[in-house]
Amino acid sequence: MSFIAEISRWAIPCLLLIIPLAAYFRKVPVYESFVTGAEEGFRTAIRILPFLVGMLVSIRIFVDSGALEILARLLQPVFIFFGLDTELTAIIPLAVMRPLSGSGALGVATQLINQYGPDSFIGRLASTLQGSTDTTFFVLTVYFGSVGIKKYRYALKLGLLADLTGLVASLWIVHKMFY
Repeated sequence: MSFIAEISRWAIPCLLLIIPLAAYFRKVPVYESFVTGAEEGFRTAIRILPFLVGMLVSIRIFVDSGALEILARLLQPVFIFFGLDTELTAIIPLAVMRPLSGSGALGVATQLINQYGPDSFIGRLASTLQGSTDTTFFVLTVYFGSVGIKKYRYALKLGLLADLTGLVASLWIVHKMFY
């Protein structure tokens, strides 16, 4: 086993030992702090649960109703208008799903990679898109919901703009790096 692998293997157990020891030596009540943090985490989970359930149900309805496929078909002429290869329309479901759900996007990316191959343009684009965009709606739901922010329209616009930028950058990077 390599030195780096050995360090990686012991990193988390060491942290789990060092942090409570450091707190103990600083006279921090370790167990009481842990219980207080766990209680606060539980309250936060209860507070964001309605937002999370609403988002997950909406995503499931969006996908199961066929709206994702309809949206992908509606966006095909946009790709064609910009002179992009019609094969690129295969990435539309991933580009739409990524801001909504990480697990849903991973499922779509897996399907694309299985269908087109990991070394294909679509496979590489799916992988790059997975790493260069975020689950905007999930982030807004969890983080904004946990602190009680209900007006997040500007954050939503900027998050979706960042996702679009990630899509364009992924297209450009994969095209320049591999073709």
